[in-house]
Amino acid sequence: MNKTFKYNRLSKDDAVLLLVDHQAGLISLVQDFSPNEFKNNVLALAACGKYFGLPTILTTSFEVGPNGPLVPEIKAMFPDAPYIARPGNINAWDNEDFVRAIRKIGRKQLIIAGVVTEVCVAFPALSAIEEGYEVFVVTDASGTFNTVTRDSAWVRMQAAGVQLMGWFGVACELHRDWRNDVEGLGALFSDYIPNYRNLMTSYFAITRK
Repeated sequence: MNKTFKYNRLSKDDAVLLLVDHQAGLISLVQDFSPNEFKNNVLALAACGKYFGLPTILTTSFEVGPNGPLVPEIKAMFPDAPYIARPGNINAWDNEDFVRAIRKIGRKQLIIAGVVTEVCVAFPALSAIEEGYEVFVVTDASGTFNTVTRDSAWVRMQAAGVQLMGWFGVACELHRDWRNDVEGLGALFSDYIPNYRNLMTSYFAITRK
């Protein structure tokens, strides 16, 4: 048994979802995932935030420039979420309104995804670690130019204590137990993992006889 390791699980009662710079212009730079796969992953993570009732903060970088506006589907999912349009700060953590919004919520676990991975995700993730937050970066809802830059960003963040997860793992760790809601989480998975519909079809065949 490794007595030095502590498994700190994500908690829906202590987590905040930060969606950073998923903008129409910046998303065109993402090459480490196919366009459809990446957008599906981002919306899946957003749907998880909505399903679990996580406080969610949206932010954009210099949207009046080439980075473009926030992807409209995200804004539509969280019409009442804090929306921080940063005028120029590359690192979202350098923006006082963004950090103030996080501190106001009062939770210590930050789930972060964004574009591009080595900048818009890594910079605030490292800044948050420095301030004592637990940081979970969602790797498949964050994208960048290629796998080389992505992998170097992952290594840098992991060395600082950032935990790397996929959106499916985030959902399962937040849910903890299927008995909490089989059909609700199953429906979410089915919406974003087409093959998961087969599992739910099998489940319904057994339970709805």
